[in-house]
Amino acid sequence: MRCSKRMTRRTFLAGTAAGGATLLVAGPRVFGANERISVGVIGCGGRGTGHVGWVKGSGGEVVAVSDPDVGHMARAAKKAGGDVKQYQDLRKLLDDKRVDAVAIATPNHWHALSTIMACEAGKDVYCEKPASHSIWEGRMMVKAARKYKRIVQIGTQQRSDPAFITLREKIRKKELGKIQWVHSLWYAHRGPIGKVDGPQKVPDGVDYSLWCGPRKVVPLMRKRFHYDWHWFWPYGNGDMGNRVIHTIDDVHHVFDIGEDVPTRMIGVGGRFQYNDDATTPNTEFIVMKWKVPIIFGSRNLPYVDEKGNKKGTSVYRRFGRGFRFSNIVKCEGGFFAVSRGGGAVYDNDGKQTEKIKGDGGAGHMRNWLEAVKSRKVEHLRADVLGGHLSSVMLHTGNISYRVGERVGVEQVSKAVEGIEEAEETWKQTRDHLKRNGVDLGKERPILGPWLTFDPKSERFTGEGADAANALVKESYRPPFTIEDRV
Repeated sequence: MRCSKRMTRRTFLAGTAAGGATLLVAGPRVFGANERISVGVIGCGGRGTGHVGWVKGSGGEVVAVSDPDVGHMARAAKKAGGDVKQYQDLRKLLDDKRVDAVAIATPNHWHALSTIMACEAGKDVYCEKPASHSIWEGRMMVKAARKYKRIVQIGTQQRSDPAFITLREKIRKKELGKIQWVHSLWYAHRGPIGKVDGPQKVPDGVDYSLWCGPRKVVPLMRKRFHYDWHWFWPYGNGDMGNRVIHTIDDVHHVFDIGEDVPTRMIGVGGRFQYNDDATTPNTEFIVMKWKVPIIFGSRNLPYVDEKGNKKGTSVYRRFGRGFRFSNIVKCEGGFFAVSRGGGAVYDNDGKQTEKIKGDGGAGHMRNWLEAVKSRKVEHLRADVLGGHLSSVMLHTGNISYRVGERVGVEQVSKAVEGIEEAEETWKQTRDHLKRNGVDLGKERPILGPWLTFDPKSERFTGEGADAANALVKESYRPPFTIEDRV
C-alpha cells in the first residue's frame, strides 16, 4: 500500500487513545555494560551507509535499515551483514521491537518528523545535521525528546572534536584578550546541477510519495534524484545547511550561546552564473549582531587566480592566511583559526604561535551510544536542544536571504556598513564574483532585510516580520504531519 494512504504511527496512537484504550509506554530499556545496542538506520544514501560502519565501529549493532530507495537499502543491509531487516517504510522499522535506537540520515525535510516518530515509538535517536528543516519543527523535536525521555544526539560531530573543546577553554580564559568578531565559513566548489526541459522519471525502486513525505508530491524537476535535493528549498537548506551548519554549530558550542541566539541578522548572496534548476544560493554570507559580530559564509564558485586560471575551491584571505573551512575568532591579541581536526593560534601578523590538535569528532557516535546506556542527557555532546538552537541561527539567516530582493552593489555596501568584518567579507565576495566573470550590475545580488528575532517566542518581530514568519513553520502533507503538541 502506498504511503499516502497509510496512517503515521502518531495518527494511529491518537486514534487508539480516542477510542478509550490505555496506551502503555514502556520505560527506557536498561543495558548491560557490555551489551550491544541494536540500531536501525533510516536513510541509506552515502551518509546513511556510512552510519552503518560508524555504528558497528562504535560498539553498536545494525539490525534494520530503511529507505524509500530499495537499492540504497539493500546496499546498506549488505554492509551491515548478518540478519538485517529491510523496511522501505520507516514506520515499519519503528514498530520493530528489536530496534532500540535509530540513526537518521534522511534528506533534511524528514529529519524532524522521523525523529519525533522515533521518540514516540520509544527509540533513542542520532539525527544528522541540520537538526531541522525549519525553526518550529526543531522546537517540536526538543519537546518530543523530553516528553518521551529519549536520548537524541545531532550529527554535528565537531562537538566531539578535542580541537573545539580546547578552543572553548582558551576563549573562556581570554588567552588572546577581548573578542572582536567571529567569521565561520566552509567553501566548497560545486558546479551547476543542469536544467531539465520537463518532469523526470523517478528512479526504479523508489517510492516517491514516501520520499516526499511531508512535502507535496510534485513532478521531479532535477536530473540527479539523490543528493541534489540539497539545492531546493522544500527539501534542503542549501550549502549553509549542508556544510556551514557545522561551523555555525561550532560557534553556538564554543561561545556557550545556549538560548541566547542572535536577535538581528541579514542575508546576502545569489545563485550567480548558473542557469540550472536549483533554487538555493551558490554564494551567500550571513551577518549576525550578537555580543560581537558573527559572519557565516558559503561559496560554490571556484577560486580564480590573477591570470584567470580556475583552481578549485575559493579562499578567504586575511592576515596573510587563506581559509576554505574554518572558524576565525579575532581577538585583541591575535586570532584562532580552528576547523575539523585541528587548527592554530596566530598573532595579529598571521604568525602561528601554537597548534591545536583534533581528531575530527571520531568519538561522536560512541558518545551517543554510551549516553543511550547511561540514560543521561547531560552525557551527550550534541543534545537535540543545542542542535535546534544552532539550526535556529542557520534558519534565521537563510530566512532573511529568502525574503530579500535583488539590489545594487551600493545597497549591500550600505547594509553592512560599520561592521568591519562584514565590510571585508562583502569586498572579498565582490572580487571573487568578478574573477568568476559575474557582472553584479546585471546579475544583481539578493539582499535580505535586517530582521529582528525573538528567541523566547521563536518568531520575528518588527520590519519584515510577516514575510519572515511565514517561513518559521512549514505546511505538512497528511498523513505526514507534526502535531502542535507532540
